[in-house]
Amino acid sequence: MKTIGLIGGMSWESSLLYYRLINQGVQQRLGGLHSAELLMHSVDFAPIENLQHRGDWEGASKILIDAAQRLQAGGADFLLIGTNTMHQVAPAVTAAIDIPLLHIADATAQVLVSNNVRRVGLLGTAFTMELEFYRERIERHGIEVVVPDLHDRQMVHDIIYQELCLGKVDDDSREVYLAIIDRLREQHIDGVILGCTEIGLLIDSRHTDMLLYDTTEIHAAQAVDFALQT
Repeated sequence: MKTIGLIGGMSWESSLLYYRLINQGVQQRLGGLHSAELLMHSVDFAPIENLQHRGDWEGASKILIDAAQRLQAGGADFLLIGTNTMHQVAPAVTAAIDIPLLHIADATAQVLVSNNVRRVGLLGTAFTMELEFYRERIERHGIEVVVPDLHDRQMVHDIIYQELCLGKVDDDSREVYLAIIDRLREQHIDGVILGCTEIGLLIDSRHTDMLLYDTTEIHAAQAVDFALQT
């Protein structure tokens, strides 16, 4: 089994999900008392969030590069960044290490392609929805990405940072998200990417008949596959 390196803490709420999903995946595959060989470097999210909103991606990348290099030095065979937004700096992190980085958007695109999705909605932070680093990665696979309008994007973003990253799951906020999904539905999408690793705390397939692609689940499953490859 390969050793997984996970950069977590962005937020730690979703890092909990990664840890559980990866270990459940290994146990399901190998049975018994098997669990994942995993190293985590959990960063302090507050300084990173400040850098994000200041647009200082270079400063944010230095924090993740340091975490990635520590994980590599500790024996990780490959790396995950346990957040969608910080894949904005994935190229810089990849260039600074000698082990593979499994990109969350690539993992998601592979699932979309396998499901013959051609037009997909995207929910996430404003950075993920508006910057090119994420949408372009999906669109390389011939998939059209649709994002909510400006007002809806702001609501999605605010709920992530003001509630979900703090572990607050609010029924009213769930209804806001479901209404946004219904507005995206009117644009003839085939499904919706939950492009923030905390959104799965709020909505899942129990709440809507729209196909949802939870990037935390997808990324964790890819990590299990990669770790167990012989």
